[in-house]
Amino acid sequence: MRCHQNLSLLCFVLFLHSSLSFASPSCPPDQHDALLLFKNSFVLDSRASYYCYQYPSYPKTNFWKRGLDCCSWNGITCDEDTGNIVGLDLTCSWLQGALHSNSSLFLLCHLQILNLFGNNFSGSHISPNLSALTKLTHLNLSRSHFFGIVPSEISRLSKLVSLDLSSTIDESYSFPFIKLESSVFTMLVQNLTAMRELALNFVDMSMVSPISFANLSSSLTYLSVLNCSLWGNFPTTAFHLPSLTTLFLSQNLDMSGILPKSNWTSPLVYLSLRRTSFSGEIPSSIGNMTTLEVLDLNDCGFTGHIPSSLGNLKQLQTLDLAGNNFCGVLEFEPFTKLKNLRLLNVSQELNLPSNALNYTFPSLKSCGEISSSICQLNSLLYLYLFNNNLSGNIPPCFGNMTNLFYLDLSNNKFQGPLLIPPPSTSHFYAFNNGFTGEIPSSICQMRSLRYLYLYNNNLSGNLPPCFGDMTNLEYLALSSNKLQGPLPRSLLSNNKFGGPIPLPSPFSFLYSIACNNLIGKIPSLICNATELEHLNLSENGLTGSLPSCLTNFGSNLAVLNLRMNHLEGTIPQSFSQRNSLSTLDLSRNQFEGTLPLSLVNCKHLEILDFSNNRIEDTFPIWLGTLPKLKVLILRSNNFKDVVNIPMEAHLFPKLHILDLSSNNFSGPLPANLIMNLKAMINCRNGQDKSMYMTRIFQSTMYENSVTVSIKGKEIELERIFTLFTTIDLSHNSFQVDIPRVIGNLRSLIGLNLSHNHLTGSVPMTLGNLTNLEWLDLSSNKLDGVIPRQLGDLAFLGYLNLSKNQLTGRIPQDNHLSTFSNNSFGGNPGLCGTLLPKACSGDAQPPPPSSSSSFDHKGHESWFKQKEVWIGYASGMVIGISIAYIAFETRRPKWLTREKKKTTQ
Repeated sequence: MRCHQNLSLLCFVLFLHSSLSFASPSCPPDQHDALLLFKNSFVLDSRASYYCYQYPSYPKTNFWKRGLDCCSWNGITCDEDTGNIVGLDLTCSWLQGALHSNSSLFLLCHLQILNLFGNNFSGSHISPNLSALTKLTHLNLSRSHFFGIVPSEISRLSKLVSLDLSSTIDESYSFPFIKLESSVFTMLVQNLTAMRELALNFVDMSMVSPISFANLSSSLTYLSVLNCSLWGNFPTTAFHLPSLTTLFLSQNLDMSGILPKSNWTSPLVYLSLRRTSFSGEIPSSIGNMTTLEVLDLNDCGFTGHIPSSLGNLKQLQTLDLAGNNFCGVLEFEPFTKLKNLRLLNVSQELNLPSNALNYTFPSLKSCGEISSSICQLNSLLYLYLFNNNLSGNIPPCFGNMTNLFYLDLSNNKFQGPLLIPPPSTSHFYAFNNGFTGEIPSSICQMRSLRYLYLYNNNLSGNLPPCFGDMTNLEYLALSSNKLQGPLPRSLLSNNKFGGPIPLPSPFSFLYSIACNNLIGKIPSLICNATELEHLNLSENGLTGSLPSCLTNFGSNLAVLNLRMNHLEGTIPQSFSQRNSLSTLDLSRNQFEGTLPLSLVNCKHLEILDFSNNRIEDTFPIWLGTLPKLKVLILRSNNFKDVVNIPMEAHLFPKLHILDLSSNNFSGPLPANLIMNLKAMINCRNGQDKSMYMTRIFQSTMYENSVTVSIKGKEIELERIFTLFTTIDLSHNSFQVDIPRVIGNLRSLIGLNLSHNHLTGSVPMTLGNLTNLEWLDLSSNKLDGVIPRQLGDLAFLGYLNLSKNQLTGRIPQDNHLSTFSNNSFGGNPGLCGTLLPKACSGDAQPPPPSSSSSFDHKGHESWFKQKEVWIGYASGMVIGISIAYIAFETRRPKWLTREKKKTTQ
C-alpha cells in the first residue's frame, strides 16, 4: 500500500514538473514597468488616430494593468522561451503626446517588431535612440505626426527587413512633416542589405538623387515613395531588381525616366508612375510582365502608340493610361483578352489639342465591332473615357456590361439618344456632350444609381416622373439643357424651372436648385430631409419668411445658402447647439429686425453673410466668440454703434474678411476691435493652409463665394482665397483719427475706409502693411502730408486718397510716383508733378493723365516693376499678388462673374 502511495506521489511530481516546464514565462518586471511608463506619457484621444478610418482603432494601452503579466496585454508579443517583449503593435491606439528621446520605449532592447502607425506624437522628432533597438526587423512609424529630419542612426538597424516612415500631408499643411537627407538615404541603402519592404510616402526627399535607387537591396520586394518631391532621372536598373513585386513612384512631378525596352526581370505585380514625368514610348516588351495586376501610368508624358502587347497581361485588373500624349487609333481589341480587368481608363486629362489620338466610335462602325472589343469586358467595373474626341452614338451593347459600376463618358462629342447603362451602375457621368431627346424613363430601372451628371447636353422634354422614386439617387446635375415641365426632386441648378420648390428625397445629402425661377414660400416640409448637408436655394424668386426649422435643422446641415431671393421678416431665434453650420448666406433679401442671439450656438460657422438686408441692430460683438468664424459680411444694412470692446477680449480669432460698409456706424474707428483680429496680424494664425475655402460633400466640392469691394469695384469672388484678408468700413459715419494700431494688421491685402468723416493725418504705421494691395481713404477729412512710408508698399496696386484735405508735396522718390493724378485729386493743398498744381521749385507738370489709379492699363512700366518685386517675394503672398495682377490684365476664372456683370 505504501509503495502504491509513493508511486502516485512520484507521478504527480513528474506531471507538475512537466507542466511547469511547458508554461510560458511572464515578462520581466523591468519591461513591465517600462511599458507602464510609456503608457502614462500619453493621453488617449480618438482624434489622434484620425487616419485609421480603414483600420481597427481602439486604445490598446487602456487595457494595460499593473500586476498582470504584460505578455497578455493588447499589442504585446513575448518570446516564448524568455518572456522578453519582442513585439509592440500599437497601430491606431489613440496615443496623443510627445515621444521624447528618453522614453522608456527605448529600454525594450529585445524588440524585433515596433509598429506605431496611426497615432499622434505631436510633431516629435524621430529619436536617434531608436538605434538602441538593435534587434528590430520591422519598424513602422507612419502617419503618426513625426516631424523633422530622419536621423542617420536609423541606418544602424542592420537587421531591418521592413521600414515604413511614411508621413502625410495634413489637411491644414501643404508640406510634408518628415525630411530625408541624401546622406542618410545613402547609408540606409548601404547598411540595410536585408531590406525587403521600404515605404517613404510623403517624406521630403528633394535632396535625394533618384540614381540612389539603383543600389537598393536585391532582396527588395516593395518600394513606395509617393509624393516625395523627388526630381531627376529614375534609373531603369531599378526595374531589374529580381524580387521586386511592388513599385509606387507616383506624384513625384519632376522625376523623369523611361521604361526599359527589355530585361523586365522583376516579378512586378503593382507598378504606378502616376503624375510623374516619365516619358517615351511604352515598349512592347511590357507584355512580358505577365504577373502585373495594376499598371497605372496616369498623367505622365508617354507618347507613341499604345502597344497591343498589353493584351498579354492576363492578370491585369487595373489599366490606367489617361492623360498622356499617345497617337494613332485607339484599338480596343487587345483589351478584350484581359478577362480580369476591373478598371480601364484611357481618358485624356491634360491638354487635349496636344493629343493626336483619333478616337471615334464611327470608325468602329457598329455595336458588333464594339461588342467584340470593349463590350466583351464583362468583369469591368470602372470605365473612364472622358475628355476625348469620341463622337457618334453610344452602342446599346454597353448595357450588356452587367458588372459596370462607374461609367464616365463626359467631355466628348457623343450625339443621339442618351445611353442607359446597366442597372448595376452607381456613377454615370455624361455631361458636356451633345446627347439629344428625352431622358428615357428606363433610367429609373437603375436602382443602384447614386450619381447622375447630364448637364451641358441638348436633352429636352419632360423629366420622367419616376425620378422621385429613385431613392438611392444622391447627386443629380441636369443644368444647361432644354428640359421643361414639372420639377422633380433633384438637383436642377441653372435651368429655367419655375413654380414652387419641390421637396427633396428624405435621404438626399445635397439639394441645390439655385439660379432658377422658383417662386413661393420655402415649405417647412423641406426639413424632413434630415440627411441634408448642403441646401442651396439661392438666386430664385422665393418669398415669405424663413422657416424656423431651417435654423434648428439637426446636426448634418453645413451649408445654407438662400441669397438673392425676396425673403422677408425676422430671422428665427432658434439656432440650436447641435447644429453644424459652416456657411450661412442670407444676403440680398429683405430680412429685418435684429440678429438672432442664438447664432452663438453655431460653433462651426466660418462664413456669415447678411449683406443687403434691412437688419437694424448694434454691432454683434458676441459673434466674436465663434471660434472658426473667418468671414463676416454685414454690408448694406442699418447697423450702428460699435460698443466698447476690451483690448484682450480674444474675439474673432480667425476673422480675415470683415465688411461693415454702407451701414450707420459712427464715432471713432474701433481700435480695440482691430487689436483683436489676430488672423490679420499674422497670416499664419487662423489660416488652414489650403488655397481656397471649400467644403467636400461626398465627391462634390462646394466653393464658398462672397461679394467684396476690390480696388474700387464690387467683385463677386466665386472662390475665396484662405489668405485673402480685407477690411471694408466704407460708407459709414466714422469720425476722428485713423487709429495707429491698424498698422499691426500685417496680413491685410485690402483696406477701405472711404466715405466716412475721418480726420487727422494718414498714420505712418500704414507703411507696416507690407502685403497691402489696395488702400482707399477717399472722401474723408484727412489732413497733413502723405506719409512717405506708403511708397514702400511694394504690392500696392491701387491707391485712392482723393477728396480729402491733404497738403504738401506728393512724395516722388518711391512707389507713389507710379500712380495717376486721380489717386490724389480733390485735395486743394496737395502739389506735385502728378497734379496740375506744381510745388515750389518744380518743373512745369505734365498735362493730366487720361488713365486713373482705378485702371492700370496705362501703367505698364509699373507692372514690370511690380513683377520684379514679386520675383523677390516669398510664400503665398506671391500667389495672391499675381492673382490680382491677373484681375487687372486678364480675366481670371474666379472673377468671371464680376466682369460679366459690369459689362451688362
